[in-house]
Amino acid sequence: MTGCGRGECARNGFKITVEINSVNRKQAEIAINLPRELESLESRIRDEINRHISRGRLNARVTLHSAPGRESAVSRVNTDLAKAYSRDFSRLAKVLKIPSAITLDQLLRAPGVLQSADVEAEPESFWAAVEKALRQALAALIKMREREGAHLKKDLQARIKCIREAAARVAIQSPESQSRYRAQLIERVKAAGVELALDDDRLLKEVVFFADRSDISEELTRLHSHFGQFEDCTRSKDSVGRTLDFLAQEINREINTIGSKANDAAISREVVSMKVEMEKFREQVQNVE
Repeated sequence: MTGCGRGECARNGFKITVEINSVNRKQAEIAINLPRELESLESRIRDEINRHISRGRLNARVTLHSAPGRESAVSRVNTDLAKAYSRDFSRLAKVLKIPSAITLDQLLRAPGVLQSADVEAEPESFWAAVEKALRQALAALIKMREREGAHLKKDLQARIKCIREAAARVAIQSPESQSRYRAQLIERVKAAGVELALDDDRLLKEVVFFADRSDISEELTRLHSHFGQFEDCTRSKDSVGRTLDFLAQEINREINTIGSKANDAAISREVVSMKVEMEKFREQVQNVE
């Protein structure tokens, strides 16, 4: 499911900003972008996200800012690291046999050379602010995903309604297909010039065999059970995406079995319409949390 959220928290002269966005994905994939000073908090941030999100590709970006009024103490130069960069750049220039013209601007842009002077405290001291901003961003993200989920719910209910109505028509047509088969069988026997009484054992055995082979009562019963489970999912407050994914597979299995058993044009047409709706249902379920 798609969505985005943003949260902020200012504390002790610093401001934490968390921005989150998500797109559809069958499994949960989380990418977190952190400033170097807060990298040790990644596992805690990931755990917090996992408590709220179970599906989708999610990108989270955490930014650390100095609050207004602290610019005078905003940065310091890591001289030792700058010297190391200078040596490595010079050595690389010699290996590549290119002119070496290292500038101060290049060194200051190198990762870690210019550091926040105030960010020397332990990363854990920032966790309270990060957690608050993260929860704000997650709340906004979830709210947006819930609005999308309401639309998906209506669409899935419409698909299941179509399948349920088609299944009801199949249940009515199934007994009639046996009668039609019996009539067709008698016509074929007559066309072949074979004398056969309507109560002949051979005719009755063939009709009974067809009825047994084409019996779809069990499949229809299981379909109705799956429809009930779907309704339970629509009322649940928990994550139901994987449950719906499983139900889609099972409903599709029963529809395929009905199609393979039914030797009837009318039932076959209903099976085709159910398969069309089921395919749309399965695609949409991939987007459900």
